[in-house]
Amino acid sequence: MMEKENDFELVEKFVAGDESAFNLLVRKYQKKIYWHARQMLGNHLDADEITQEVLIVLYNKLKTFNFRSSLYTWIYKIVTTRSLNQIRKNKFKKLIMFENDEDKEFVSKQDIIEDIANREKIEMVNKALDKLPPKQKQIFVLRNFDQLSYEEISKITGKSIGGLKANYFHALKKVMELTNEKE
Repeated sequence: MMEKENDFELVEKFVAGDESAFNLLVRKYQKKIYWHARQMLGNHLDADEITQEVLIVLYNKLKTFNFRSSLYTWIYKIVTTRSLNQIRKNKFKKLIMFENDEDKEFVSKQDIIEDIANREKIEMVNKALDKLPPKQKQIFVLRNFDQLSYEEISKITGKSIGGLKANYFHALKKVMELTNEKE
């Protein structure tokens, strides 16, 4: 049935005017989009916002998609770009304003609900990830949380595999140092 259609068929149907094909793509990719953004950004609210933005971009730009890469790669590139932009925006906001303690409470309540047993480790890793340069954080997240190969990451980022491996090595070393200090 329609659930088993591949991305190419679904995009073709959407371009031809079948809105249900887009809904199937959303169901297929929405969670992946959210979790990739969540790992990049470290909180639910920003990840949820990025997910919505990416779905709107997909709806508006899917007609221009040409399948030079997989749809999955194209989507991840959009999520990564939007997440990096949000990281920059968040850093800028922190420079200008003091953080609102109410927001911290809301986010931590969300984290507790999502995973009580692993909360401390997740927070420790997220704090370590926040200290990484954006490119290293991106590679680390794509490699560890999204389980992508260096070849897939290269397609998403446009960077050489050698450069990606070097960035990953430095990111992994820093994360290990930062998380071991606090144990």
